[in-house]
Formats: sequence, C-alpha cells, structure tokens
Amino acid sequence: MTEFSSRVERISISGIRKVFEAAGEDAINLGLGQPDFQTPAHARQAAIDAINDGLVDAYTQNKGTESLREAIAAKHERDQGIDLDPDDIIATAGGSEALHIAIEAHVDQGQEVIIPDPGFVSYDALTKLADGEPVPVPLRDDLTISPDAVEDAITEDTAAFIVNSPGNPTGAVSPKEDIEAFARIADEHDVLCISDEVYEYTVFEGAHYSPIEFTETDNVVVVNSASKLYSMTGWRLGWVFGSADRVERMVRVHQYAQACASAPAQYAAEAALTGPQDITEEMTASFKKRRDILVDGLESHGIAVPTPKGAFYAMPEVPDGFVEECIDRGVILVPGEAFGEHGAGYARISYATDEKQLREAIEIMGDAMAALE
Repeated sequence: MTEFSSRVERISISGIRKVFEAAGEDAINLGLGQPDFQTPAHARQAAIDAINDGLVDAYTQNKGTESLREAIAAKHERDQGIDLDPDDIIATAGGSEALHIAIEAHVDQGQEVIIPDPGFVSYDALTKLADGEPVPVPLRDDLTISPDAVEDAITEDTAAFIVNSPGNPTGAVSPKEDIEAFARIADEHDVLCISDEVYEYTVFEGAHYSPIEFTETDNVVVVNSASKLYSMTGWRLGWVFGSADRVERMVRVHQYAQACASAPAQYAAEAALTGPQDITEEMTASFKKRRDILVDGLESHGIAVPTPKGAFYAMPEVPDGFVEECIDRGVILVPGEAFGEHGAGYARISYATDEKQLREAIEIMGDAMAALE
C-alpha cells in the first residue's frame, strides 16, 4: 500500500470545520466566519448574464479575465492609492488559494514562516504543506501582533512572515505605525511579508492600512478576496498581487492547481468591484452594532473580551469547559486552541448572525458561565 506523504500527516482537519459540521440543525452557529448578507443583486445578475451569453464555457486566462484584474487594480487605487499593473494580479479560488500559492511559491523545505498565534488556521497548515516550519508569535494583550516580536523571531532560515489586519480570529486592527514597521522589517531583513487583507472593509475603529503602501522593495505580497468584502464566500473568488517576478512564480503553482478561477465568479466579482459599494457600508454598520451587543452582553455575564476593532469576531477569555458547555446547550463556538497554542483559554465567537439569534446566544453563554461557576 502506498503510504501517505509526510506533509499531509503534519496537518489535520480544521477545528473550525469540525465544529461547523458537528453542529445540530437547531444550534446557533457562532463558529463560522460567513456574512449573513446576500451577494449584491448586480453581482449575481452579472454571473447569470455571463452564463446566458456563453462567456463561461471555456477557461479564462490563468490570471483571470483582463477586465476583472483591471477592476481589482482600480479598487486598490481607489481605496489605498496603490498603482497596480493588472498583469501583476492573479484571480484565485478564494483567499485560501491565494494564501496557498503565495506560500508555496516562496517557501522551501525547512524554511520558516512567522505567523500570529492565535492566528487563522490556514497559516500553519499551508506552511507545513509547503514543507516549511511555522514559527508562532504570541499576540499582545490587545490581540495584535507586535512588529518587535516579528523582528525578534527572524532568523537566517526565515522566508516570510504573515500579517492579518483586521484579524481572524481576534477582530484586532493593527495601527498604521505597526503596518509601516512590517514594511520596514520586510525591506531591511529581505524577507517576504504576506499581508492577508480579506477583512479590509470591516473596520469599526481606526483604519485599514497595507504594508504594500509603505514598502521600498518588492518584499510584500497582498492577499484579498470578494468573500468577506461582498458576502461572496460560496463564489470562491479571491486575488493575490505583488511584483511581476513574484506573480510569475505564483502563477506556476496556480496553473497546475487551479488553471483559473471560476469564470462565473469572476464576472460576479467584477460587477461587485465596479458597481455600487453600499453593501460594504451596510455590512460594516450592522457588524459594528452586533459587536456592541455581543461585547456588552458578554461583559454583563462576567466574560472579559477585548473590544474588536474590525472583522466580525470576538475572542474572549473563557474558563475550562466553557466551549463544551455552550455546545451542549446549542451554541457553537470554536475553541481558541484551534488557532494555535496561545489560543488556549480563549474562544472565537463569530457575530455574523442576526441580532435575535445573537441575543439568544448571549443568554445561553451566560447560563453556561453560571453553570461552570
């Protein structure tokens, strides 16, 4: 019998997916990071039109349609003042594939990737699949990653470090001075900074900044996605960009893993990017209101939580048995250790659900807390 690769034996099924798939039909699921809004009507219609017009019956270019990449470039110029060449953008099967090809194209066997801990589950797994070595860096008390800690962790074996702001699972937003510092670190140490910006529009306090705005070299690659920006998780459409030589290497991986992103999703994302942007403002306002409901509710039950400044996650400190007690009572949370060793003692709560269910879940979490006390 052919044995399994050592790479795949180093990883396991995501703790998020385990919790999600084990949830009962009547459970209130605060475990999955998925906006509860519809994809904008004009984006859905663009996909329908493309199908009816026969535009999706063949592969697109490996990098994606030219018009989509032009729309992505225009979006980043509009929002961040970045002058992007559409040829330096790859449309991918969601932000997940963008992360995969960015890591796969830049990390050799045994090389290190510095990741936040707790941090998004894919950082650790994708590094291991590239035969690299994840180097977890504990977060500060406000759940942001410290530039000093990243710099201290760099060795001669470091290939890259990952920045995620606004962050999953924490909801933390790194201040401008930290983002500038990450760009400086990438430049001075000649290591790659992979900036995961999929929650870019969901910022309640402060502002979103990208290291690519401040770099003086080609040592930043940016990952983004329509999934959270436009509530298009099921469409699986993301993108990655960087310098021409980095993009060319990432295309080498992408062409064999994916060939091209889904054509209908490309047309839908193009319409979302170029059409009315009302949904992003509507979602941000709604998530901010839900955040306040959640934080106030948790604190009223004696559950301490740093106030999230972005995304739609909170990460409170919880006692042993809290997550299990909540799940038994019908509220699905994700244990913090699913996001890294330093996530132990925390739980991730996604408040991308309606207010009625959120309030009900808060009361159940309060009951769980009381039962443990």
